[in-house]
Amino acid sequence: MDTNSKNNTLQKAQEYILTYWENLERYNPHDEETLVGLPWPYLVPSSKNGTHFTFNEMYYWDSYFISLGLFGTKWEQFPFYIVENFVNLIERFGMVPNASRFYFTSRSQPPFLTSLIFSIYEKGDFKNPKIEKIVAKYNNKEQWLSERIEVAKKEYSNVWMNEQHPHWRRVFNDLSRYYDINALHGLAEAESGWDMTPRFERQALDYIPADLNSLLYKYEADFARAAEILKDEEEAKVWRKHMEKRKETMTKYMWSEEDGFFFDYNYVAGERAKTWSLAAYYTMWAGLATEEQAKKLVANLDKFENDGGLATCLESKHEGPRFTIAPPMQWDYPNGWAPLQLIVIQGLENYGYHKEAQRIAEKWIENNLKNFENHGVFFEKYNAVDPAKDARDGVYPQQKGFGWTNAVFSLLLEKYPQK
Repeated sequence: MDTNSKNNTLQKAQEYILTYWENLERYNPHDEETLVGLPWPYLVPSSKNGTHFTFNEMYYWDSYFISLGLFGTKWEQFPFYIVENFVNLIERFGMVPNASRFYFTSRSQPPFLTSLIFSIYEKGDFKNPKIEKIVAKYNNKEQWLSERIEVAKKEYSNVWMNEQHPHWRRVFNDLSRYYDINALHGLAEAESGWDMTPRFERQALDYIPADLNSLLYKYEADFARAAEILKDEEEAKVWRKHMEKRKETMTKYMWSEEDGFFFDYNYVAGERAKTWSLAAYYTMWAGLATEEQAKKLVANLDKFENDGGLATCLESKHEGPRFTIAPPMQWDYPNGWAPLQLIVIQGLENYGYHKEAQRIAEKWIENNLKNFENHGVFFEKYNAVDPAKDARDGVYPQQKGFGWTNAVFSLLLEKYPQK
């Protein structure tokens, strides 16, 4: 793409994103059939797009990544709204469901609540008149932080660290797995957000995931940070001990010194998984990896890096169930997904690998732009290996729009402006 063409496409892409958020806005304050009523407006992943696939419900981890792209825009009140909706769901159901549908209350999605809370604490405009009803009762944003973190602690203990049905997730040396109230492997795999993936060999209940436990490490780190802000050093010490224990256990069972990589752990079989995936880089995003581990993870990055960014998993070298058992695996090679690009890029930045982070960001931006030039929309996922080809479909067709793609593109463009 030449410079003039790229500048023109870039301008159109930015205009598209800024006008597209309005299409995603929903407000459903009352229960309606399977849709759970929520007290505040929210944004859905995609609007009607000709695929006979309609979103009207709020999704958990989609909402986190969407929120990151809203700060500094006229939509910056929505992260506040979304957290309030999460709080409402936890108070009502004891958890944040996969999405705000009654049939999704059997499981959750990757937990990002504390990360969203701190994103708002750091970047949110607490003087925005559109959130006055939310913050009016607080003297300062530290009080808001304290109350919201207490709700996140309930989610942490009642859902992710629970040892009993219906939230039987903590199953191995204080490490947790994905789960579903129906105790079915496929539905537990859906809770991972990677629906579907070769990571768990269709036996998701048997696996301790690297990404989930990195996210829980991040919760513990955020609890410690909040305690420090609120001048409670004793509580901060307690959470730092939890962090250290999780780090030690994950390293013992999930870190391969020979490969220089974190793998999911099959606690039933007593062995590390064989699938290489970007889930390993959550350890850098969360700050769990040591400097030496990070160095080795970065050395392995070229296995995933392609012309269009990072592939989700490595290409299979053998015939097997990943290609033959339904449903198809869209969280696999050669697909690239916006949230995973951001997780890896932010992880690289955390450890000082700025050049690598910028290189991947630029590849992803270029992939998005080329597809936007050809199709006039952003997509849910892309082919990271050959950007000229379509991404592999999963259990549902490719979605246009798309909330987290738009948000991540905007974030990366702000941090890594194109020449």
